[in-house]
Amino acid sequence: MNAQILMDTASALVADDKGLLAMDESNSTCNQRFAKLGIPQTEKARRAWRELIVTTPGLGESISGAILYDETIRQQDKNGTPFVKVIIDAGIIPGIKVDTGAKDMAGHPGEKITEGLDGLRDRLAEYSQMGARFAKWRAVIAVGGGIPSRGCIEANAQALARYAALCQEAGLVPIVEPEVLMAGKHTLARCCEVTEECLRTVFNQLCTQRVLLDGMILKPNMVLPGLTCPRQEAVIDVANATVKCLLRAVPAAVPGIAFLSGGQSAELASARLNAMNVRFKSRLPWALAFSFARAIQQPALEIWRGEEANVPAAQHALLHRARCNRAARRGEYTAAMERRSS
Repeated sequence: MNAQILMDTASALVADDKGLLAMDESNSTCNQRFAKLGIPQTEKARRAWRELIVTTPGLGESISGAILYDETIRQQDKNGTPFVKVIIDAGIIPGIKVDTGAKDMAGHPGEKITEGLDGLRDRLAEYSQMGARFAKWRAVIAVGGGIPSRGCIEANAQALARYAALCQEAGLVPIVEPEVLMAGKHTLARCCEVTEECLRTVFNQLCTQRVLLDGMILKPNMVLPGLTCPRQEAVIDVANATVKCLLRAVPAAVPGIAFLSGGQSAELASARLNAMNVRFKSRLPWALAFSFARAIQQPALEIWRGEEANVPAAQHALLHRARCNRAARRGEYTAAMERRSS
C-alpha cells in the first residue's frame, strides 16, 4: 500500500468543486430503466448509452471520477477505444463497483447483507491493471418496524471495512457507501438516528481493519424523512440535520463526503447539497461533494430513449446536471439554472 498515492487520489476525487458520476448500475438495473422507456435491453444498447455518457463534451469540467460496472470497464466506444481511456483522456478518474449485490440476510427478515468479498483481492488486482484507481461497495440499511437490527448494521459495517482494506492493499481508494434507504414512513429524526449509528459502526470497523481514513471517500445518504412520511422537511432542515449528523460521526481525517442521490429528484438533490455548502462549507473538516447516478443520468436517459438522433440533446442535459451539482458544491446553485437550461 502506497499511502501517499491513496491520499492524493482521494483528494483529487473531491477537488475543484467536482464530484463523482455513478454509472455503475448492474445490467439488470440498467435493463429495468431501459424497459420503462422502450429501449432495447441489450448489451449493444447499454454500450451505446454508456458511450453517450463518457463522450459528453466538457464532462470533466464538473466530474472528477466515474464509477463503472464490470461490463462497462471492458467496453469500447464505436471507434474501438476502451472506455477507460476515453474517461482518462477527458480528465476523469476511472473507478469500479466491486460488490456483487445486496442479498437477504439469514435470520434477519426484511434486511440485506452485501456480498462479494470472496475472490475480491484477485478482482481488485485485475481492475487496477485495467486502469481503475478507486472502487465502490454499497451496503443497504432498511428502516422499519424493529429494523435495522444491530446484527445487520454490524455485519454490513464489517464487510465495508474488509472491502476497504483490500482496496487499499491493491492501491485503490475505497468509496465506502452505507446507505440508509429512503423507502418507508420514518421521520427525519429517525433517519438521523439510524444514519449516525451506522456511520459510527462503520468507522469503528474501518479503524479495526486498519483502513487509512485519509485515503478513502465516504458515500452516505443525506438525512431525509422516508418517502411516505407525512412530513417532508424543507431543504434547509435536511441540510442542517445531515451536516449535524455527519459532524457527530465522521472523523476529520476523511478528505471528502460524496452523497448518493438515493432516488431524490435531480433538482432536489442539487438544492439540498447546495444548502449544505452555503451554510457549512467554510467550517467543515471534509469536502461535501456528490456521487449521483439517477440524479445526473435520468433526464438525459429520458431524452435519449435509444435514438442516435437524440444523443446531442441528451448529452446537453447530462452536462447541465453535472454543472448544476458543481454549482451546488460552490453554494451557487439556483432554480434559475434550471430555467436557463430548457
